[in-house]
Amino acid sequence: MEPETVTGEMKRTIVVTGGSRGIGRALCKAFAAPGVHIFFNFHSHEQAGEATAADISAAGGIPGGYRIDVADSASVADFFKTILDTTGRVDVLINNAGLTRDGLLARMKEADWDDVIAVNLKGAFNCIQSVSRQMMRQKYGRIINITSIAGVSGNPGQANYSAAKAGLIGLTKSTARELASRGVTANAIAPGFIETAMTEDLAQSARDKIVAQIPAGRAGTPEDIAGVALFLASEAASYITGQVIHVNGGLYI
Repeated sequence: MEPETVTGEMKRTIVVTGGSRGIGRALCKAFAAPGVHIFFNFHSHEQAGEATAADISAAGGIPGGYRIDVADSASVADFFKTILDTTGRVDVLINNAGLTRDGLLARMKEADWDDVIAVNLKGAFNCIQSVSRQMMRQKYGRIINITSIAGVSGNPGQANYSAAKAGLIGLTKSTARELASRGVTANAIAPGFIETAMTEDLAQSARDKIVAQIPAGRAGTPEDIAGVALFLASEAASYITGQVIHVNGGLYI
């Protein structure tokens, strides 16, 4: 059953993990519209979460920001119970929460491997598992996982991150196959080099070297990713599932 719509094809209840900064904040802002519930989580950046909530409210949306560790399955289950108790449904889930703990493979600490896999991959699994039954009951849902170019091409010094993001692609495809008959799509967006807090600490020389390899001649923006997410969540994308959409300016072709 298709949900109520407001302002075109925006859905009524949107969930974005890692919504306080960067791509997550851009996603929340892009989906915000009068009457739309935007639930999001943050782990440590409470002030940034408050700023995201203010952006949602300014667009007429209804924000719901919570401090949640997506790697903790019990906390995630409570998060979605709160959402369902409030609105009764989830129309769009965007798994964006992630972290990096970079280091060469030969020297990587086990904790750095475990932390990145737990947040970037297990966190998405926790959220999908928590929402899948509701979406199947609704016979409607859009699941969008934010993976990375690193999950396809690999990246030196990021074995943990690349493995988690590659795993997220497999999770996306399996989810798509399991839920398609119930009107639920699952797709992934693979950003390339995007201007976020994760990349702003790079030395200018390193940034220039990366941008020089991008055919489009520029770094991407969080808004570039949000635009693709809006499309995948729309009715125009109802026959697209199990796909990885690369948004990288031609860096990976």
